Amino acid sequence: MRDRLVVLHRGNRPPATAGIESLADTVYATEEELPYLLPGADVLLAWVTITPAIREAWPDDPQKAPRWVHASSAGVDSFLFPALVDEPRVVLTNARGVYEQPTAEYVLGLILALAKDFPGTWEHQRRREWRPRPSDGITGPTALVWGTGPIGRAIARLLRAVGMRVSGAGRKSRTDDPDFGTVHGATTLRSALTDADYVVLAAPLTQDTRGMVDASVLATMKPGARLINIGRGGLVDEEALVDHLAAGRLAGAALDVFAQEPLPAESPLWHMPGVMISPHTAGETTSEREALVEVFLDNITRHIEGRPLRNVVDKRRGYVVDDTPPPEGE
Repeated sequence: MRDRLVVLHRGNRPPATAGIESLADTVYATEEELPYLLPGADVLLAWVTITPAIREAWPDDPQKAPRWVHASSAGVDSFLFPALVDEPRVVLTNARGVYEQPTAEYVLGLILALAKDFPGTWEHQRRREWRPRPSDGITGPTALVWGTGPIGRAIARLLRAVGMRVSGAGRKSRTDDPDFGTVHGATTLRSALTDADYVVLAAPLTQDTRGMVDASVLATMKPGARLINIGRGGLVDEEALVDHLAAGRLAGAALDVFAQEPLPAESPLWHMPGVMISPHTAGETTSEREALVEVFLDNITRHIEGRPLRNVVDKRRGYVVDDTPPPEGE
């Protein structure tokens, strides 16, 4: 008997639906339709992931909940509600392997843009102003990558390749990490923050990381440093960040994620000098959708054949518990 699969979409269904439909009895649900179609499903493919719809539609009867939920994203914070987390029969997987390199490239681009003040150059071009000026280099400055999962590792490798000095911040301190060299835990994080020219946030959003970059952390950062957030908006106290930017204590920030998305038009972040805003697109590429489907097709084939699934999330921690790089080719 074939599994009943519900695909949550927002009017933009995944590509290669024929391949998906050949493996399961597939129905497509918008966020409004999900409460009527989710109960009794065996599998949920969340093509839309940043939404309260899954939590709101989750069946009260655990026997009617899907046994497997696949998130077409790296972050799974929208899925970490008690009814899903506490039910041992529900497996949660994510799209690990799709976003690592594109996000690393995006972070490198942001660092280059901030160091070379490309926004200022573009504004001078718009005004037809000829204004030669010096800029910062990126060979030699220090980057602290806060989050040592696969995305953080890809960022570290790429920043090292262009000559930056890189360290990591994670749950456990160590000095022999293959990608970060030194990983700072709680006891050495403060000194790492005071040394870093760039602090890159690549951590998942969990109960432990929510609001981790608060006023005290921002005050500890090196004067003139820059903050880059490609993790989740909830990692940062945005009000405190605005205050530190306005005071000129930080040189700037590049923000791809926000506590509220889309970022409200009235947010002061839109107009602050030295701040770059992007609409949660750090990991997106023109081939992203096809890559996401490939990950799911591989996993549903494993599911049908009774083999272990890839990218199984530890629901208590909120991420795949393996902060070493995936095997070559994954």
